[in-house]
Amino acid sequence: MLRRALLAALLVSTPVLFAKERILLHRIGPSRSTLFIAHADGSLERPLLPNSGFDYNASFSPDGKWIIFTSERGGSADIYRVHPDGSGLERLTDDPAYDDQGALSPDGKRLAFVSSRGTGTADIWVLDLQTKKARNLTRAPANFRPSWSPDGKWIAFSSDRNTPVRRDRGQFAQSHAVSIYLMRSDGTDVRRITSADKFAGSPKWSPDGKRIVFYEMEIQDTHLARIASSGKLVDSQIITIDVATGARYERTSGPGLKVSPQFLSENRIGYVMKDGSRTGLTFTPGNQGTSGKMRNPSWSRDGKWVVYQMWSSLWRQNQPLFSVDPEFDLAYSDSFPAFSHDGKKLAVNDIGNDPIVMASVSAMGADGTNAQRIFRGEAGSFALAPQWSPKDDWIAFGEGFYFLPRGRPARVRIMRPDGSELHELTKTEGNSGFPSWSPDGKQIVFRFWSETEYGLRIVNLDDGSVTKLTTGSDNFPAWSPNGDLIAFTRFSEDDYDIYTIRPDGTGLKRLTTTPGNDAHEIWSPDGKQILFSSARLGFKDEAPLSDDVPQPYAELFVMNADGSGQRPLTDNQWEDGTPAWAPLSLP
Repeated sequence: MLRRALLAALLVSTPVLFAKERILLHRIGPSRSTLFIAHADGSLERPLLPNSGFDYNASFSPDGKWIIFTSERGGSADIYRVHPDGSGLERLTDDPAYDDQGALSPDGKRLAFVSSRGTGTADIWVLDLQTKKARNLTRAPANFRPSWSPDGKWIAFSSDRNTPVRRDRGQFAQSHAVSIYLMRSDGTDVRRITSADKFAGSPKWSPDGKRIVFYEMEIQDTHLARIASSGKLVDSQIITIDVATGARYERTSGPGLKVSPQFLSENRIGYVMKDGSRTGLTFTPGNQGTSGKMRNPSWSRDGKWVVYQMWSSLWRQNQPLFSVDPEFDLAYSDSFPAFSHDGKKLAVNDIGNDPIVMASVSAMGADGTNAQRIFRGEAGSFALAPQWSPKDDWIAFGEGFYFLPRGRPARVRIMRPDGSELHELTKTEGNSGFPSWSPDGKQIVFRFWSETEYGLRIVNLDDGSVTKLTTGSDNFPAWSPNGDLIAFTRFSEDDYDIYTIRPDGTGLKRLTTTPGNDAHEIWSPDGKQILFSSARLGFKDEAPLSDDVPQPYAELFVMNADGSGQRPLTDNQWEDGTPAWAPLSLP
Protein backbone atom coordinates (compact mmCIF):
# COMPACT_ATOMS: atom_id res chain seq x y z
CA MET A 1 0.00 0.00 0.00
CA LEU A 2 2.93 2.35 0.71
CA ARG A 3 4.18 1.86 -2.85
CA ARG A 4 0.68 2.61 -4.14
CA ALA A 5 0.48 5.80 -2.10
CA LEU A 6 3.83 7.00 -3.41
CA LEU A 7 2.76 6.29 -7.00
CA ALA A 8 -0.49 8.16 -6.47
CA ALA A 9 1.46 11.13 -5.14
CA LEU A 10 3.59 11.05 -8.27
CA LEU A 11 0.55 11.30 -10.49
CA VAL A 12 -0.99 14.34 -8.87
CA SER A 13 2.13 16.41 -8.26
CA THR A 14 3.22 18.97 -10.82
CA PRO A 15 7.03 18.61 -10.70
CA VAL A 16 8.67 15.36 -11.75
CA LEU A 17 9.97 13.34 -8.80
CA PHE A 18 13.15 11.48 -9.64
CA ALA A 19 13.56 7.82 -8.76
CA LYS A 20 16.62 5.72 -9.52
CA GLU A 21 16.26 6.09 -13.29
CA ARG A 22 14.47 8.89 -15.10
CA ILE A 23 12.80 8.11 -18.43
CA LEU A 24 10.85 10.33 -20.79
CA LEU A 25 8.57 8.70 -23.36
CA HIS A 26 6.03 9.77 -25.93
CA ARG A 27 2.58 8.32 -25.24
CA ILE A 28 -0.07 8.37 -27.94
CA GLY A 29 -3.38 8.23 -26.15
CA PRO A 30 -5.73 10.47 -24.18
CA SER A 31 -4.40 12.58 -21.33
CA ARG A 32 -7.87 12.91 -19.80
CA SER A 33 -11.02 10.77 -19.74
CA THR A 34 -14.25 11.78 -18.05
CA LEU A 35 -17.42 9.73 -17.49
CA PHE A 36 -20.84 11.26 -18.16
CA ILE A 37 -24.34 9.98 -17.37
CA ALA A 38 -27.31 11.12 -19.42
CA HIS A 39 -30.80 10.21 -20.54
CA ALA A 40 -30.77 7.24 -22.91
CA ASP A 41 -30.56 9.45 -26.01
CA GLY A 42 -27.60 11.39 -24.57
CA SER A 43 -29.56 14.44 -23.55
CA LEU A 44 -29.03 16.32 -20.28
CA GLU A 45 -25.60 14.82 -19.69
CA ARG A 46 -23.71 15.52 -16.48
CA PRO A 47 -20.39 14.28 -15.08
CA LEU A 48 -20.82 11.01 -13.22
CA LEU A 49 -18.25 11.90 -10.57
CA PRO A 50 -17.46 15.24 -8.94
CA ASN A 51 -13.75 14.72 -9.65
CA SER A 52 -12.53 12.84 -12.71
CA GLY A 53 -9.55 10.57 -12.16
CA PHE A 54 -8.94 9.42 -15.74
CA ASP A 55 -12.03 7.19 -15.82
CA TYR A 56 -13.35 5.10 -18.72
CA ASN A 57 -15.10 1.90 -19.89
CA ALA A 58 -18.14 2.15 -17.63
CA SER A 59 -21.01 -0.35 -17.47
CA PHE A 60 -24.28 -0.51 -15.55
CA SER A 61 -24.87 -3.36 -13.13
CA PRO A 62 -27.89 -5.49 -14.14
CA ASP A 63 -30.00 -4.04 -11.29
CA GLY A 64 -29.02 -0.48 -12.22
CA LYS A 65 -27.73 0.32 -8.73
CA TRP A 66 -24.06 0.48 -9.65
CA ILE A 67 -21.85 1.73 -12.44
CA ILE A 68 -18.65 -0.25 -12.88
CA PHE A 69 -15.71 1.61 -14.45
CA THR A 70 -11.95 1.64 -14.96
CA SER A 71 -9.83 4.39 -13.44
CA GLU A 72 -6.14 5.30 -13.40
CA ARG A 73 -6.61 7.61 -10.41
CA GLY A 74 -4.41 5.30 -8.32
CA GLY A 75 -1.67 4.86 -10.91
CA SER A 76 -2.34 1.65 -12.81
CA ALA A 77 -5.71 0.84 -14.39
CA ASP A 78 -8.03 -0.62 -11.75
CA ILE A 79 -11.77 -1.19 -11.51
CA TYR A 80 -14.16 0.79 -9.30
CA ARG A 81 -17.89 1.11 -8.82
CA VAL A 82 -20.13 4.00 -7.89
CA HIS A 83 -23.86 4.65 -7.65
CA PRO A 84 -25.46 6.47 -10.61
CA ASP A 85 -25.78 9.61 -8.48
CA GLY A 86 -21.99 9.65 -7.98
CA SER A 87 -22.04 8.43 -4.37
CA GLY A 88 -20.52 5.36 -2.76
CA LEU A 89 -17.27 5.20 -4.73
CA GLU A 90 -15.59 1.84 -4.08
CA ARG A 91 -12.42 0.27 -5.43
CA LEU A 92 -12.89 -3.33 -6.57
CA THR A 93 -9.41 -4.29 -7.83
CA ASP A 94 -6.01 -3.22 -6.54
CA ASP A 95 -3.17 -4.64 -8.58
CA PRO A 96 -0.26 -2.99 -10.43
CA ALA A 97 -1.30 -4.93 -13.56
CA TYR A 98 -3.79 -3.61 -16.10
CA ASP A 99 -7.44 -4.24 -14.99
CA ASP A 100 -10.19 -3.00 -17.33
CA GLN A 101 -13.54 -3.64 -19.06
CA GLY A 102 -15.39 -4.79 -15.94
CA ALA A 103 -18.88 -6.31 -16.04
CA LEU A 104 -20.92 -7.30 -12.97
CA SER A 105 -22.72 -10.67 -12.97
CA PRO A 106 -26.56 -10.74 -12.92
CA ASP A 107 -26.58 -11.68 -9.21
CA GLY A 108 -24.11 -8.88 -8.42
CA LYS A 109 -21.67 -11.23 -6.71
CA ARG A 110 -18.96 -11.61 -9.35
CA LEU A 111 -16.98 -9.24 -11.53
CA ALA A 112 -15.71 -10.33 -14.94
CA PHE A 113 -12.89 -8.15 -16.21
CA VAL A 114 -9.83 -8.03 -18.46
CA SER A 115 -6.46 -8.22 -16.73
CA SER A 116 -2.79 -8.61 -17.61
CA ARG A 117 -1.96 -10.19 -14.25
CA GLY A 118 0.83 -12.73 -14.33
CA THR A 119 1.41 -12.89 -18.08
CA GLY A 120 1.26 -9.26 -19.23
CA THR A 121 -1.34 -10.23 -21.83
CA ALA A 122 -5.11 -9.65 -21.73
CA ASP A 123 -7.09 -12.47 -20.11
CA ILE A 124 -10.66 -12.66 -18.78
CA TRP A 125 -10.68 -12.91 -14.98
CA VAL A 126 -13.54 -13.28 -12.51
CA LEU A 127 -13.42 -11.74 -9.04
CA ASP A 128 -15.64 -12.96 -6.19
CA LEU A 129 -16.66 -9.69 -4.52
CA GLN A 130 -17.18 -11.33 -1.12
CA THR A 131 -14.01 -13.42 -0.85
CA LYS A 132 -11.90 -11.07 -3.02
CA LYS A 133 -10.47 -14.10 -4.81
CA ALA A 134 -9.78 -13.69 -8.53
CA ARG A 135 -9.38 -16.43 -11.11
CA ASN A 136 -8.10 -16.43 -14.69
CA LEU A 137 -10.75 -18.01 -16.95
CA THR A 138 -9.09 -17.85 -20.35
CA ARG A 139 -5.34 -18.43 -19.94
CA ALA A 140 -4.84 -17.55 -23.59
CA PRO A 141 -3.51 -14.20 -24.85
CA ALA A 142 -5.71 -11.34 -26.02
CA ASN A 143 -9.29 -11.56 -24.71
CA PHE A 144 -11.58 -8.56 -24.40
CA ARG A 145 -15.02 -7.17 -23.53
CA PRO A 146 -16.63 -9.89 -21.31
CA SER A 147 -20.43 -9.93 -21.21
CA TRP A 148 -22.59 -12.08 -18.89
CA SER A 149 -25.62 -13.95 -20.16
CA PRO A 150 -28.86 -12.95 -18.35
CA ASP A 151 -28.86 -16.23 -16.38
CA GLY A 152 -25.18 -15.82 -15.38
CA LYS A 153 -24.17 -19.19 -16.82
CA TRP A 154 -22.22 -17.96 -19.85
CA ILE A 155 -19.76 -15.22 -20.73
CA ALA A 156 -19.40 -13.88 -24.25
CA PHE A 157 -16.14 -12.15 -25.14
CA SER A 158 -13.99 -11.16 -28.10
CA SER A 159 -10.51 -12.50 -28.73
CA ASP A 160 -7.67 -12.55 -31.26
CA ARG A 161 -6.38 -15.89 -29.90
CA ASN A 162 -4.63 -18.22 -32.33
CA THR A 163 -4.12 -15.47 -34.92
CA PRO A 164 -0.68 -14.46 -36.24
CA VAL A 165 0.65 -10.91 -36.33
CA ARG A 166 -0.93 -9.37 -39.42
CA ARG A 167 -0.17 -6.21 -41.40
CA ASP A 168 -2.24 -5.00 -44.34
CA ARG A 169 -1.82 -2.41 -47.10
CA GLY A 170 1.91 -2.09 -46.48
CA GLN A 171 1.39 -0.73 -42.95
CA PHE A 172 3.96 -1.28 -40.20
CA ALA A 173 1.07 -1.12 -37.71
CA GLN A 174 -0.82 -4.34 -37.09
CA SER A 175 -4.34 -5.21 -38.14
CA HIS A 176 -6.55 -6.87 -35.54
CA ALA A 177 -8.24 -10.19 -36.32
CA VAL A 178 -10.89 -10.66 -33.61
CA SER A 179 -13.81 -13.09 -33.25
CA ILE A 180 -16.63 -13.58 -30.73
CA TYR A 181 -16.39 -16.51 -28.32
CA LEU A 182 -18.58 -18.09 -25.67
CA MET A 183 -17.55 -19.91 -22.50
CA ARG A 184 -19.25 -21.08 -19.36
CA SER A 185 -18.82 -18.81 -16.35
CA ASP A 186 -16.18 -21.20 -14.99
CA GLY A 187 -14.09 -20.89 -18.19
CA THR A 188 -15.02 -24.26 -19.73
CA ASP A 189 -16.69 -25.13 -23.05
CA VAL A 190 -15.03 -22.33 -25.03
CA ARG A 191 -16.22 -21.99 -28.62
CA ARG A 192 -16.03 -19.42 -31.40
CA ILE A 193 -19.37 -18.27 -32.80
CA THR A 194 -18.33 -15.84 -35.56
CA SER A 195 -16.28 -16.29 -38.73
CA ALA A 196 -12.52 -15.83 -38.55
CA ASP A 197 -12.63 -14.01 -41.90
CA LYS A 198 -13.95 -10.76 -40.43
CA PHE A 199 -13.43 -8.67 -37.32
CA ALA A 200 -16.24 -9.07 -34.76
CA GLY A 201 -16.23 -7.24 -31.42
CA SER A 202 -18.00 -6.03 -28.26
CA PRO A 203 -20.61 -8.78 -27.75
CA LYS A 204 -23.74 -8.10 -25.68
CA TRP A 205 -26.64 -10.43 -24.89
CA SER A 206 -30.30 -9.90 -25.71
CA PRO A 207 -32.63 -9.65 -22.68
CA ASP A 208 -33.92 -13.19 -23.28
CA GLY A 209 -30.39 -14.61 -23.63
CA LYS A 210 -31.03 -16.08 -27.08
CA ARG A 211 -29.04 -13.65 -29.22
CA ILE A 212 -25.78 -11.72 -29.13
CA VAL A 213 -25.20 -8.37 -30.81
CA PHE A 214 -21.77 -7.21 -32.02
CA TYR A 215 -20.15 -4.97 -34.63
CA GLU A 216 -18.42 -6.42 -37.68
CA MET A 217 -15.93 -5.09 -40.24
CA GLU A 218 -13.13 -6.14 -42.57
CA ILE A 219 -9.96 -7.09 -40.70
CA GLN A 220 -7.81 -4.96 -42.99
CA ASP A 221 -9.86 -1.90 -41.97
CA THR A 222 -9.09 -2.21 -38.25
CA HIS A 223 -6.01 -0.02 -38.64
CA LEU A 224 -7.84 2.88 -40.31
CA ALA A 225 -10.72 2.47 -37.85
CA ARG A 226 -8.47 3.65 -35.03
CA ILE A 227 -6.91 6.52 -37.01
CA ALA A 228 -9.70 9.02 -37.61
CA SER A 229 -7.15 11.68 -38.52
CA SER A 230 -6.22 9.68 -41.64
CA GLY A 231 -9.34 11.02 -43.32
CA LYS A 232 -10.09 7.59 -44.79
CA LEU A 233 -13.51 6.35 -43.71
CA VAL A 234 -14.22 2.69 -43.08
CA ASP A 235 -17.54 0.98 -42.55
CA SER A 236 -18.87 -1.53 -40.05
CA GLN A 237 -22.28 -3.04 -39.42
CA ILE A 238 -24.23 -4.12 -36.35
CA ILE A 239 -24.97 -7.86 -36.43
CA THR A 240 -27.02 -10.17 -34.23
CA ILE A 241 -26.50 -13.91 -34.05
CA ASP A 242 -28.78 -16.61 -32.68
CA VAL A 243 -26.75 -18.48 -30.06
CA ALA A 244 -28.52 -21.80 -30.65
CA THR A 245 -28.65 -21.86 -34.44
CA GLY A 246 -25.89 -19.47 -35.53
CA ALA A 247 -28.31 -17.55 -37.76
CA ARG A 248 -27.02 -14.02 -38.52
CA TYR A 249 -29.00 -10.83 -39.08
CA GLU A 250 -27.62 -7.47 -40.20
CA ARG A 251 -29.30 -4.80 -38.11
CA THR A 252 -27.73 -1.82 -39.90
CA SER A 253 -26.61 -0.92 -43.41
CA GLY A 254 -24.89 1.91 -45.19
CA PRO A 255 -21.65 3.79 -44.53
CA GLY A 256 -20.15 4.72 -41.18
CA LEU A 257 -18.07 3.17 -38.42
CA LYS A 258 -20.58 1.72 -35.96
CA VAL A 259 -19.27 0.29 -32.65
CA SER A 260 -20.29 -0.61 -29.07
CA PRO A 261 -23.82 -2.01 -29.68
CA GLN A 262 -26.22 -3.01 -26.90
CA PHE A 263 -29.78 -4.34 -26.77
CA LEU A 264 -32.14 -1.80 -25.17
CA SER A 265 -35.11 -4.13 -25.68
CA GLU A 266 -35.72 -7.30 -27.65
CA ASN A 267 -35.84 -5.38 -30.93
CA ARG A 268 -34.05 -2.07 -30.28
CA ILE A 269 -30.27 -1.61 -30.28
CA GLY A 270 -28.20 1.40 -29.32
CA TYR A 271 -24.66 1.99 -30.58
CA VAL A 272 -22.07 4.67 -31.34
CA MET A 273 -21.52 6.07 -34.80
CA LYS A 274 -17.80 6.65 -34.30
CA ASP A 275 -17.04 8.02 -37.74
CA GLY A 276 -19.12 9.08 -40.73
CA SER A 277 -21.29 11.96 -41.87
CA ARG A 278 -22.61 12.18 -38.32
CA THR A 279 -21.11 10.93 -35.03
CA GLY A 280 -22.81 10.17 -31.75
CA LEU A 281 -25.45 7.89 -30.24
CA THR A 282 -27.65 6.05 -32.72
CA PHE A 283 -30.47 3.51 -32.45
CA THR A 284 -32.05 0.90 -34.67
CA PRO A 285 -34.04 1.13 -36.87
CA GLY A 286 -32.29 4.45 -37.64
CA ASN A 287 -33.19 6.89 -34.87
CA GLN A 288 -30.53 9.39 -33.83
CA GLY A 289 -29.55 10.47 -30.34
CA THR A 290 -27.20 13.22 -29.24
CA SER A 291 -24.25 13.99 -31.49
CA GLY A 292 -20.73 13.95 -30.13
CA LYS A 293 -17.64 11.87 -29.50
CA MET A 294 -19.12 9.53 -26.91
CA ARG A 295 -17.15 6.33 -26.39
CA ASN A 296 -18.13 2.96 -24.90
CA PRO A 297 -21.75 3.74 -23.98
CA SER A 298 -23.58 1.46 -21.55
CA TRP A 299 -27.34 1.71 -21.15
CA SER A 300 -29.18 0.76 -17.97
CA ARG A 301 -31.31 -2.37 -18.26
CA ASP A 302 -34.52 -0.31 -18.11
CA GLY A 303 -33.28 1.72 -21.09
CA LYS A 304 -33.62 5.07 -19.32
CA TRP A 305 -29.98 6.02 -18.77
CA VAL A 306 -26.65 5.84 -20.53
CA VAL A 307 -23.10 6.29 -19.24
CA TYR A 308 -20.12 6.93 -21.51
CA GLN A 309 -16.68 8.50 -21.61
CA MET A 310 -15.26 11.43 -23.52
CA TRP A 311 -11.51 11.66 -24.16
CA SER A 312 -9.16 14.59 -24.66
CA SER A 313 -5.43 14.88 -25.29
CA LEU A 314 -3.84 17.92 -23.72
CA TRP A 315 -0.53 16.54 -22.51
CA ARG A 316 2.06 18.70 -20.80
CA GLN A 317 5.79 18.16 -21.09
CA ASN A 318 7.19 16.00 -18.23
CA GLN A 319 3.71 14.99 -17.01
CA PRO A 320 4.26 12.01 -14.63
CA LEU A 321 3.24 8.53 -15.82
CA PHE A 322 2.76 5.24 -13.99
CA SER A 323 5.60 2.71 -14.04
CA VAL A 324 5.18 -0.97 -13.16
CA ASP A 325 8.82 -0.95 -12.00
CA PRO A 326 9.43 1.39 -9.02
CA GLU A 327 13.09 1.69 -9.99
CA PHE A 328 12.07 3.74 -13.04
CA ASP A 329 10.44 7.16 -12.98
CA LEU A 330 8.42 7.78 -16.16
CA ALA A 331 7.10 11.03 -17.59
CA TYR A 332 5.46 12.18 -20.83
CA SER A 333 7.29 14.06 -23.54
CA ASP A 334 6.65 15.30 -27.04
CA SER A 335 8.03 12.79 -29.54
CA PHE A 336 11.69 11.78 -29.86
CA PRO A 337 12.99 13.52 -26.72
CA ALA A 338 16.77 13.67 -26.22
CA PHE A 339 18.67 14.79 -23.12
CA SER A 340 21.88 16.75 -23.44
CA HIS A 341 24.86 14.86 -22.04
CA ASP A 342 25.09 17.16 -19.03
CA GLY A 343 21.45 16.37 -18.23
CA LYS A 344 20.44 20.03 -18.18
CA LYS A 345 18.68 20.40 -21.53
CA LEU A 346 16.14 18.61 -23.68
CA ALA A 347 15.43 18.60 -27.41
CA VAL A 348 12.12 17.30 -28.78
CA ASN A 349 9.98 17.16 -31.88
CA ASP A 350 7.04 19.50 -31.49
CA ILE A 351 3.56 17.98 -31.48
CA GLY A 352 1.07 20.24 -29.71
CA ASN A 353 -1.63 21.88 -31.82
CA ASP A 354 0.72 23.38 -34.40
CA PRO A 355 -0.54 22.95 -37.98
CA ILE A 356 3.01 21.98 -38.97
CA VAL A 357 2.92 18.73 -37.03
CA MET A 358 6.33 17.12 -36.35
CA ALA A 359 8.04 19.59 -38.69
CA SER A 360 9.75 21.48 -35.87
CA VAL A 361 12.38 21.00 -33.16
CA SER A 362 12.38 22.72 -29.78
CA ALA A 363 14.98 22.95 -27.02
CA MET A 364 14.21 23.52 -23.35
CA GLY A 365 15.38 22.87 -19.82
CA ALA A 366 15.36 19.25 -18.72
CA ASP A 367 12.39 20.07 -16.49
CA GLY A 368 10.38 21.19 -19.53
CA THR A 369 10.64 24.92 -18.90
CA ASN A 370 11.88 27.73 -21.16
CA ALA A 371 11.00 25.93 -24.38
CA GLN A 372 12.16 27.62 -27.59
CA ARG A 373 11.54 26.50 -31.14
CA ILE A 374 14.93 26.27 -32.83
CA PHE A 375 13.92 24.78 -36.19
CA ARG A 376 10.72 25.06 -38.18
CA GLY A 377 10.30 22.96 -41.31
CA GLU A 378 7.86 23.32 -44.13
CA ALA A 379 4.30 22.00 -43.93
CA GLY A 380 4.05 18.29 -44.66
CA SER A 381 7.68 17.58 -43.88
CA PHE A 382 9.08 15.89 -40.78
CA ALA A 383 11.92 17.02 -38.51
CA LEU A 384 12.61 13.90 -36.48
CA ALA A 385 14.82 12.50 -33.75
CA PRO A 386 17.08 15.37 -32.60
CA GLN A 387 20.30 14.15 -30.97
CA TRP A 388 22.89 16.16 -29.00
CA SER A 389 26.57 15.92 -29.91
CA PRO A 390 28.91 14.58 -27.16
CA LYS A 391 29.94 18.13 -26.22
CA ASP A 392 26.31 19.39 -26.45
CA ASP A 393 27.40 22.03 -28.97
CA TRP A 394 25.46 20.61 -31.95
CA ILE A 395 22.10 18.93 -32.56
CA ALA A 396 21.69 16.43 -35.38
CA PHE A 397 18.25 15.52 -36.79
CA GLY A 398 16.54 14.28 -39.92
CA GLU A 399 14.34 16.63 -41.95
CA GLY A 400 12.30 16.32 -45.11
CA PHE A 401 9.59 14.16 -46.66
CA TYR A 402 10.30 10.72 -45.25
CA PHE A 403 7.88 8.66 -47.29
CA LEU A 404 8.90 8.11 -50.89
CA PRO A 405 8.20 9.18 -53.53
CA ARG A 406 6.53 12.36 -52.23
CA GLY A 407 8.43 15.62 -52.14
CA ARG A 408 12.02 16.34 -51.15
CA PRO A 409 13.84 13.35 -49.62
CA ALA A 410 14.78 13.56 -45.96
CA ARG A 411 18.32 14.65 -45.09
CA VAL A 412 20.46 14.50 -41.97
CA ARG A 413 21.16 18.03 -40.74
CA ILE A 414 23.07 19.57 -37.84
CA MET A 415 22.60 22.92 -36.14
CA ARG A 416 23.69 24.76 -33.05
CA PRO A 417 21.45 24.42 -29.94
CA ASP A 418 20.05 27.88 -30.70
CA GLY A 419 19.14 26.86 -34.27
CA SER A 420 21.98 28.69 -35.97
CA GLU A 421 24.60 27.34 -38.40
CA LEU A 422 22.27 24.86 -40.09
CA HIS A 423 24.17 22.36 -42.28
CA GLU A 424 23.06 19.45 -44.45
CA LEU A 425 25.22 16.34 -44.02
CA THR A 426 23.63 13.97 -46.53
CA LYS A 427 22.85 14.83 -50.13
CA THR A 428 22.34 11.46 -51.82
CA GLU A 429 19.08 10.34 -53.42
CA GLY A 430 16.77 8.61 -50.95
CA ASN A 431 15.76 9.24 -47.37
CA SER A 432 18.32 9.77 -44.62
CA GLY A 433 17.28 10.12 -41.01
CA PHE A 434 17.42 9.09 -37.34
CA PRO A 435 21.05 10.15 -36.70
CA SER A 436 23.15 9.07 -33.71
CA TRP A 437 26.56 10.47 -32.78
CA SER A 438 29.67 8.42 -32.08
CA PRO A 439 30.95 9.08 -28.51
CA ASP A 440 33.99 10.93 -29.88
CA GLY A 441 31.78 13.21 -31.97
CA LYS A 442 33.63 12.41 -35.21
CA GLN A 443 30.96 10.29 -36.91
CA ILE A 444 27.19 9.97 -37.21
CA VAL A 445 25.32 6.78 -38.02
CA PHE A 446 21.97 7.17 -39.77
CA ARG A 447 19.27 5.23 -41.57
CA PHE A 448 19.19 5.31 -45.37
CA TRP A 449 16.25 4.19 -47.51
CA SER A 450 15.71 4.53 -51.25
CA GLU A 451 13.76 2.64 -53.88
CA THR A 452 16.75 0.34 -54.44
CA GLU A 453 18.91 0.49 -51.30
CA TYR A 454 18.36 0.14 -47.57
CA GLY A 455 20.48 0.04 -44.47
CA LEU A 456 22.62 2.00 -42.05
CA ARG A 457 25.33 4.43 -43.14
CA ILE A 458 28.11 6.20 -41.21
CA VAL A 459 29.19 9.70 -42.22
CA ASN A 460 32.64 11.01 -41.27
CA LEU A 461 32.25 14.62 -40.17
CA ASP A 462 35.83 15.57 -41.08
CA ASP A 463 35.62 14.84 -44.80
CA GLY A 464 31.93 13.98 -45.41
CA SER A 465 32.67 10.45 -46.61
CA VAL A 466 29.94 7.86 -46.13
CA THR A 467 30.48 4.20 -45.23
CA LYS A 468 27.88 1.48 -45.75
CA LEU A 469 27.31 -0.40 -42.48
CA THR A 470 24.32 -2.66 -43.29
CA THR A 471 22.10 -3.43 -46.27
CA GLY A 472 18.94 -4.65 -44.52
CA SER A 473 15.63 -2.92 -43.78
CA ASP A 474 17.21 -1.22 -40.78
CA ASN A 475 16.13 1.79 -38.74
CA PHE A 476 16.58 3.77 -35.50
CA PRO A 477 20.37 3.34 -35.05
CA ALA A 478 21.78 4.18 -31.61
CA TRP A 479 25.52 4.36 -30.93
CA SER A 480 26.45 2.93 -27.52
CA PRO A 481 28.05 5.28 -24.96
CA ASN A 482 31.18 3.12 -25.03
CA GLY A 483 31.39 3.35 -28.82
CA ASP A 484 31.78 -0.38 -29.33
CA LEU A 485 28.26 -1.20 -30.57
CA ILE A 486 25.42 0.27 -32.61
CA ALA A 487 21.90 -0.91 -31.76
CA PHE A 488 19.19 -0.77 -34.42
CA THR A 489 15.81 -2.14 -35.51
CA ARG A 490 15.63 -4.56 -38.44
CA PHE A 491 12.58 -5.74 -40.38
CA SER A 492 13.20 -9.37 -41.33
CA GLU A 493 11.07 -12.49 -41.57
CA ASP A 494 7.96 -10.30 -41.40
CA ASP A 495 8.85 -8.93 -37.98
CA TYR A 496 10.71 -6.01 -36.38
CA ASP A 497 13.50 -6.90 -33.94
CA ILE A 498 16.45 -5.24 -32.25
CA TYR A 499 20.05 -6.03 -33.19
CA THR A 500 23.53 -4.79 -32.34
CA ILE A 501 26.56 -4.56 -34.61
CA ARG A 502 30.09 -3.23 -34.26
CA PRO A 503 30.86 0.04 -36.09
CA ASP A 504 33.17 -1.91 -38.45
CA GLY A 505 30.25 -4.12 -39.56
CA THR A 506 31.22 -7.25 -37.64
CA GLY A 507 29.54 -8.99 -34.70
CA LEU A 508 25.91 -8.76 -35.81
CA LYS A 509 23.70 -10.02 -32.96
CA ARG A 510 19.93 -10.32 -32.68
CA LEU A 511 18.64 -9.33 -29.23
CA THR A 512 14.85 -9.79 -29.49
CA THR A 513 12.97 -12.72 -31.02
CA THR A 514 9.36 -12.47 -29.84
CA PRO A 515 6.53 -11.87 -32.38
CA GLY A 516 5.47 -8.24 -32.72
CA ASN A 517 7.29 -4.97 -33.34
CA ASP A 518 10.39 -4.20 -31.25
CA ALA A 519 11.79 -0.75 -32.01
CA HIS A 520 12.79 2.74 -30.76
CA GLU A 521 15.77 1.36 -28.83
CA ILE A 522 18.13 3.63 -26.86
CA TRP A 523 21.06 2.94 -24.53
CA SER A 524 21.27 3.65 -20.83
CA PRO A 525 23.89 6.31 -20.03
CA ASP A 526 26.32 3.63 -18.77
CA GLY A 527 25.76 1.42 -21.82
CA LYS A 528 24.68 -1.57 -19.73
CA GLN A 529 20.98 -1.58 -20.67
CA ILE A 530 18.75 -0.89 -23.67
CA LEU A 531 15.31 0.69 -23.49
CA PHE A 532 12.85 -0.08 -26.29
CA SER A 533 9.22 -0.25 -27.33
CA SER A 534 7.61 -3.66 -27.88
CA ALA A 535 4.33 -5.07 -29.17
CA ARG A 536 4.96 -8.58 -27.79
CA LEU A 537 2.17 -8.39 -25.20
CA GLY A 538 -0.42 -7.71 -27.88
CA PHE A 539 -3.63 -5.71 -27.88
CA LYS A 540 -5.44 -5.14 -24.60
CA ASP A 541 -8.70 -4.00 -26.19
CA GLU A 542 -10.36 -4.10 -29.59
CA ALA A 543 -8.35 -1.95 -32.00
CA PRO A 544 -11.29 -0.05 -33.62
CA LEU A 545 -12.26 1.35 -30.19
CA SER A 546 -9.00 3.35 -30.00
CA ASP A 547 -8.88 6.97 -31.07
CA ASP A 548 -5.84 8.08 -33.08
CA VAL A 549 -3.59 5.46 -31.48
CA PRO A 550 -1.77 3.79 -34.39
CA GLN A 551 -0.19 1.04 -32.29
CA PRO A 552 -2.28 0.49 -29.13
CA TYR A 553 -0.10 -2.46 -28.12
CA ALA A 554 3.29 -0.73 -27.74
CA GLU A 555 4.75 -1.02 -24.23
CA LEU A 556 8.07 0.25 -22.93
CA PHE A 557 10.62 -2.49 -22.14
CA VAL A 558 14.16 -2.59 -20.78
CA MET A 559 16.81 -5.27 -21.24
CA ASN A 560 20.50 -5.84 -20.61
CA ALA A 561 22.88 -4.90 -23.41
CA ASP A 562 23.27 -8.56 -24.39
CA GLY A 563 19.49 -9.03 -24.74
CA SER A 564 18.93 -10.80 -21.42
CA GLY A 565 16.56 -9.71 -18.65
CA GLN A 566 13.81 -8.29 -20.89
CA ARG A 567 10.97 -6.83 -18.80
CA PRO A 568 8.17 -4.22 -19.23
CA LEU A 569 8.00 -0.78 -17.63
CA THR A 570 4.47 0.06 -18.81
CA ASP A 571 1.23 -1.93 -18.96
CA ASN A 572 -1.67 -0.19 -20.72
CA GLN A 573 -3.71 0.04 -23.93
CA TRP A 574 -1.96 3.13 -25.33
CA GLU A 575 1.13 3.52 -27.53
CA ASP A 576 4.41 4.15 -25.69
CA GLY A 577 7.57 4.82 -27.66
CA THR A 578 10.52 7.09 -28.59
CA PRO A 579 12.01 7.12 -25.06
CA ALA A 580 14.90 9.14 -23.63
CA TRP A 581 17.05 8.09 -20.65
CA ALA A 582 18.32 10.89 -18.42
CA PRO A 583 22.11 10.82 -18.12
CA LEU A 584 22.02 11.42 -14.38
CA SER A 585 20.00 9.90 -11.56
CA LEU A 586 18.88 12.99 -9.73
CA PRO A 587 17.80 13.05 -6.06
